[in-house]
Formats: sequence, structure tokens, C-alpha cells
Amino acid sequence: MPTATPTAPAVSVPAPARPASPEVTVTDPALVRRAVKAAALGNAMEWFDFGVYSYIAVTLGKVFFPSGNPTAQLLATFGAFAAAFLVRPLGGMVFGPLGDRIGRQKVLALTMIMMAAGTFAIGLIPSYATIGVGAPVLLLAARLVQGFSTGGEYAGASTFIAEYAPDKRRGFFGSWLEFGTLAGYIGGAGLVTLMTALLSTDDLLSWGWRVPFLIAGPMGIIGLYLRMRLEETPAFAAELEKSEADRPKVPLREMITGQWRNLLLCVGLVLVFNVTDYMLLSYMPSYLTSELKYDETHGLLVVLGVMALMMIVQPFAGALTDRIGRRPVIAAGCAGFLALSVPALLLIRQGSLFAIALGMGALGLLLVCFTAAMPAALPALFPTRVRYGSLSIGFNISVSLFGGTTPLVVTALIGATGNMMMPAYYMMAAAVIGGVAVWFMTESAGRPLPGSAPAVEPARR
Repeated sequence: MPTATPTAPAVSVPAPARPASPEVTVTDPALVRRAVKAAALGNAMEWFDFGVYSYIAVTLGKVFFPSGNPTAQLLATFGAFAAAFLVRPLGGMVFGPLGDRIGRQKVLALTMIMMAAGTFAIGLIPSYATIGVGAPVLLLAARLVQGFSTGGEYAGASTFIAEYAPDKRRGFFGSWLEFGTLAGYIGGAGLVTLMTALLSTDDLLSWGWRVPFLIAGPMGIIGLYLRMRLEETPAFAAELEKSEADRPKVPLREMITGQWRNLLLCVGLVLVFNVTDYMLLSYMPSYLTSELKYDETHGLLVVLGVMALMMIVQPFAGALTDRIGRRPVIAAGCAGFLALSVPALLLIRQGSLFAIALGMGALGLLLVCFTAAMPAALPALFPTRVRYGSLSIGFNISVSLFGGTTPLVVTALIGATGNMMMPAYYMMAAAVIGGVAVWFMTESAGRPLPGSAPAVEPARR
């Protein structure tokens, strides 16, 4: 994206065509681009960590959970991975309402600091061979800090971009948030792949695994700098202009009970989005290595190629949601996973490089239907005064129960049943639930966010 220079904040002017209508927010293109970059970088850092953790899971299992059973090591590692998701709703309940009260920018700066600190700390933890059971305990503590902070990250970042973007291009700008996710995954996976290829097994186990986590320190400083330079969103600034009598503090209970229908829709949409996301990007590398005994380096390279393909398609798919709507694009993704999960996994299990790439590529393109549409669709479910809080709660409950637990649950199901097709069945079940949510959701493309004035781009001269 082009480099933006600081400009004055967006301002609101009366709509000239209809004097009696609400004010119209004229967006500042430079501010929009800066907001997108700052939000996407934070998301990239978050998923750099999750990507590294997933792709190096086999090595982490040996470092922190010594056992003669590789499956038990992998389960223990993914258990610590899933534990971070169990505290995400708590983080959402703290950071979300706080973001609706004191501002999106301040809370996003705080979550950036905590994410970077938690990830950096993992790189400093001694191994099990050095301090015994204290090693996995410290790993779990660092993961809990990460999980708590990320409870306010995605909802805040998507809200930030949605409230800055013009109504008719919200899908395009929102798609860059998941572009950041993919960039973080590629950065994490690429680094792990490079280290796996260059380092011996002993070097990887003794010190090499620490390097990706220690990189989080400099990344966090850069992200914090970008976020601290941003102004508040026009929508939240308009809320601040109201008097205290007109803008009462919204209780947490009201964010849930007052928005129960849209919260259920949010949970359903996030479920299909995150189950398929974590299945493809986090679980599949370990599935190829541990369950199918596929060469680790080649498996990671295939996943890297799929993510690169998704990054190329992502902005175009985001723009498509602005033209035809979010609902048709999300519905197409649900239908695709329902129909193609089994054929795609059969291709992957066939074992040849071409078959694996074809199966993974098909799933990756289907996943773009969600990554391109959700950053714009989810914030549009809630009004401005509770958007950050309600979205944080709904998003993190769904991710905690269904998304982040996907690697652990699928690994356990395969271990219990011996059925290697479990990943496909799991994605199909998620697609059914997502399809029901799409059926009941309201189309938001091209429309103002609930509780906010229409947002338009400045007229071209």
C-alpha cells in the first residue's frame, strides 16, 4: 500500500443534497491508509506468533513436553496453544467495553504492548531439561498473556478500519486486515522453514526455536509507534462529542442481552471463519508431518504457496464484496467447504506434491471468501456505542470454543477414531452452521455502519 503522510482528521459536513439528513463523514484517504496499515501490522504480529507456534509445534513439544509418544507431545503443545484461547473472552470483556469508553486507539496500543511482551517472553523460557516442570508452566503463563491481549485485538482492529473506511469501499479496506494476517503467517512459516532447512535438529532444539519469538520485540515497537500516531475514528469522535447525558456508560450486560441476536450471528459467522482458518493455516502443517508422515520442509512450502496465493486474491475479493455484497461471498465459501472438503482432503492424503498443492489451494481460495468479507461484515452487526465491546465478546467466545481448539480437537478425534478424514468432516459441520448465520444476517455492503453517519470519499477533481 502507498505511504501516507499525516493529515488533519476526518471532518463531518452537512449533506448538500438532503439538508434534513444526518451529517456525512468525508473520509481522508491518507488517514484511511494509515489506519489500515497500523491495524494490519498488529494483526500480522499476532498471527506471526500463532503461525510460528503452529509450524514449530513438533519442536516445541520436544522442548517443553518430553515424552516417548509423539502424539502426546503434539497434544500437549496444542493444549497450551488452545489455553490462550480460553482466556480470550476475558480479554474481550475487558478491552472491548474499554474501547467503547475511552477510545479504540488507546486500547489497540495497549493490546500491542501485551502481545509483543507475551511472545517475546516465550523466547526466553528455559527448556524442560533445564528447569523441569517450570518450563511448561511458564509457557502456559506467556500464552495466557497473549490470549488475554488478543481478546481485544481483532475486534478493535476491524472496528478501527471499518469506522475509518468509506461505506462503498469498506470491504476492500477491511480485506487488508486479513492481508496482514496472511503476511504474519507467511513471515512465521517462512522463518521456520528457513531455520528447519539450515539448522541441524540439535541446534533447532537447543536455541533455534527461540529466534522467531524474540523477533516479536522489535515488531511490537514498530506497531506501537504506528498506532500511537493515529487519531480516533470519526465514528467514535462523534460519540465523544455527545454530552455525558446522551452518552451513558453501557453496562457489559447490555452489550450481551441488548445485542443477543447479532451476537448469535457473530458467533456463527466467526465459527465457520475460524474453524476453516485454523484448520488450513495452523493444523494442516502438523497434519501433513505427524499424521501423514510427509516431509516437513515440503509441507511447509506448500502451505506458504497457498498463503501467497490467498494474499494475491485477498484485495480483489474484498473489492468484490463491495460490488455484490458480503452475504453472497460468505455463502459461496460455506457452500464450497460443504461440497469440497472431502475431495480436497482426499487429494491431500494422496501424498504427491501436486495433489497436496491442489487440495490445499482449493481450500485456500474458499477461505478467502471469509477472510475478504468478515472484517467488514462483523463490525456492521453492532451500533457504534457498543461495537467494540459486543464484537469482542461474540468474536472471542466463538474463537475460544471452536476456532483455537480446532487443532486440539481434530488431533484428539483422529487419535480416538483412527479416521484420517476428520478434518474434512469438521470443516463441513462448521460450513453448515455458517450457512445458517448467513441466511439470517442483513446485507451491509455500501451502507453506513449502524449508529454512524454515512461515510463517503472526497469528490475527485
